Amino acid sequence: MCSIFGYCGPVVDRTAFEQSFEKTKSRGPDDSRVIDTGKGLLGFHRLSIMGLHDAGMQPFELAGCSVVCNGELYGFQKEREKLIAKGYTFQSDSDCEILLPLYLEYGVEMFQHLDAEFACVIYDGRSGEYIAARDPIGIRPLYYGYDESGSILFASEPKNLVGLCKKITPFPPGHYYKGGKFIRYCDIATATKVCRDDLETACKTIREKLIAGVEKRLVADAKVGFLLSGGLDSSLVCAIAAKKSREPIKTFAIGMEKDAIDLKYAKQVADFIGADHTEVYMTPDDVISSLRDVIRLLATYDITTIRASMGMYLVCKAIHEQTDIRVLLTGEISDEIFGYKYTDFAPSAEAFQKEAEKRVRELHMYDVLRADRCISVNSLEARVPFGDLDFVHYVMNLDPELKINRYGKGKYLLRHAFEGLGYLPDSILWREKAAFSDAVGHSMVDDLKAYAETQYTDEEFAEKCKQYTHATPFTKESLLYREIFEEYYPGQSEMIVDFWMPNKAWEGCNVSDPMKK
Repeated sequence: MCSIFGYCGPVVDRTAFEQSFEKTKSRGPDDSRVIDTGKGLLGFHRLSIMGLHDAGMQPFELAGCSVVCNGELYGFQKEREKLIAKGYTFQSDSDCEILLPLYLEYGVEMFQHLDAEFACVIYDGRSGEYIAARDPIGIRPLYYGYDESGSILFASEPKNLVGLCKKITPFPPGHYYKGGKFIRYCDIATATKVCRDDLETACKTIREKLIAGVEKRLVADAKVGFLLSGGLDSSLVCAIAAKKSREPIKTFAIGMEKDAIDLKYAKQVADFIGADHTEVYMTPDDVISSLRDVIRLLATYDITTIRASMGMYLVCKAIHEQTDIRVLLTGEISDEIFGYKYTDFAPSAEAFQKEAEKRVRELHMYDVLRADRCISVNSLEARVPFGDLDFVHYVMNLDPELKINRYGKGKYLLRHAFEGLGYLPDSILWREKAAFSDAVGHSMVDDLKAYAETQYTDEEFAEKCKQYTHATPFTKESLLYREIFEEYYPGQSEMIVDFWMPNKAWEGCNVSDPMKK
């Protein structure tokens, strides 16, 4: 990861800017630089992943233009060769160095052609204007707000903008900002044309595209590791990587000391694929003592996101402290496109598709946010193969009649795509998903609920909930999370659209706890 900041106008308070930018230093601990464009500031904290020497440091500058980018541009070498043929020269092996030449050649049209997860801010010195953009899923974070004089500010995390902007808003994925407007360049959630591939063709294509998505994410000048929960998604990512790697891949799993539900499954996978596997244990004290820090780094009050982040944060903390790994591949985004347990209740294929579209559009506020913050706060970079643009585009365009669970097994297409090919043992490939998505143990959730119960009487709970009109807390646990959130991000609850919960309009899904489905 890296951290970027674009202050796109006269800086009201330079000291306040520097203090705010310093809050995300952990995203890029290797080097920092701020330049004055003459019409504002561009700041960059660097985590060296591609092009590790000093020439890869941003902001990059060319022909009066400047850019900062937190991103990974896949296949950039081919684009660089094309640009060299046009007369451009490059000083580093950084993938992001191609951005300004691409901008000079193609303008904002370049964004729709990037195979990348990215957030960037460009200053065009020729026109004196700023342009910003974010990848179609929102895997890389970007937020914006306006200072007291009306200048727009862009930053990697909300904490950079607290105190500088009255209202903080997520930059919409798949958009670019230019001339005061946010313009959509890619709507990856909406099917452009229904793909009528038959079952076997679809599964073959899913397999090929996921393998390609993993393979391109193994390319790094820094060391790569893998988060392995023992569930289907992370297990497939690890299995594919293991087949592509000459040496054993390094996998990491976490669980509660008392009931580490899936540590045994993670170990089964690791043993099967020949991984160099590490287990990390956490205790109830670890969970409770980390809660405030996790909510602060996440900038959310969502119950599901916070619960699922506890284990991810602690395992990434251990990886950061105990290894020299810089890049982590994870299994996020599979659920949103192939379905959760609760989408088995979808009343129709059309309803399934609409729910998937909604979830993909909101990913940047939930699972993607979780992966980014838990990993980046520990000075690591997250890569998400299931978020590969070509892969997501294909699955979202598949006939929903093929995707809805008519097979008696969730995520059937994904499972069948790798059936009988030796990637995973059948006991893992066909194992039903645990109710708790990150499988670190039901006792962890029980510990959080019990702790929240000690914080309020029933009367206090009822009274305190009344002050929140948006995303009103509905349990003592959700109230606790909201109050901690408000301490760090006062009045900014609308950064998150609502609680991540099953679709209550569907029969059997009107539940009060996300673990129930």
